[in-house]
Amino acid sequence: MTDIIGLFADPGIWLALLTLIVLEVVLGVDNLVFVAILSNKLPPEQQQRARRIGLGLALAMRLVLLGAIAWIVSLTAPIFDLGLAGPLGEHGEPTFETALSGRDLILIAGGLFLLWKATKEIHHAMDPEPSGEMLDKKGHAAVGFGATIAQIAVLNLVFSIDSILTAIGMTNQIPVMAVAIVVTVGIMLIASDPLASFIGKNPTVVMLALAFLMMIGAVLIADGFGVHVPKGYVYTAMGFSVLVELLNIMARDARQRKAAQRKEQAQ
Repeated sequence: MTDIIGLFADPGIWLALLTLIVLEVVLGVDNLVFVAILSNKLPPEQQQRARRIGLGLALAMRLVLLGAIAWIVSLTAPIFDLGLAGPLGEHGEPTFETALSGRDLILIAGGLFLLWKATKEIHHAMDPEPSGEMLDKKGHAAVGFGATIAQIAVLNLVFSIDSILTAIGMTNQIPVMAVAIVVTVGIMLIASDPLASFIGKNPTVVMLALAFLMMIGAVLIADGFGVHVPKGYVYTAMGFSVLVELLNIMARDARQRKAAQRKEQAQ
């Protein structure tokens, strides 16, 4: 206990903690969007519960993985090599490689899952007839509560490993990592309901969110093969897209209000 108090008496530790919380929150956006989209297609009385359980699983997985930190670090060691590599980049490293580690395989599998899921749901969202699929635009949920939680758990594992590896890169103090993870998931819990509500009230945002998931899936696969796309580029593109969509929503609402006013005046 004394060691922990002494640890947090260091101003440098607080700076590392705040920086890590910001990074974890940014990385958690992907996880949050996925949870919001899946939970929104459950019956209304189950949606909040699904989000709570999903984010609770995210917290549990991160803390369990934090306890197995030695195993997490070992995931970065290559398991096998297909013998392929790209040309050397500006830092003298290959632009891509196929010396795949456990982490790489998990990222590739998670990315493929996201691409498959998002592509499938975009297809069903564009289908004019009710399909009964998870993200059917008519709102009919065909999967049960347990199946939704299972899908959330699969992606939670991928995002959790990425989160822990980010934390390890920032600090070697496990108490700092644990506090950052708890605070981050707490923020995600607070933000989950407003985000899900916003997506539910603006159906066009669902397509944008699915496009984000496709992009995130592609980035995960690229990262698994050693092609490191700067996260700043990804989140800048997402932020710009959200801004454009917000302007579209505002313009649409303004047109609807004016149309309603003209209708009232005509009556």
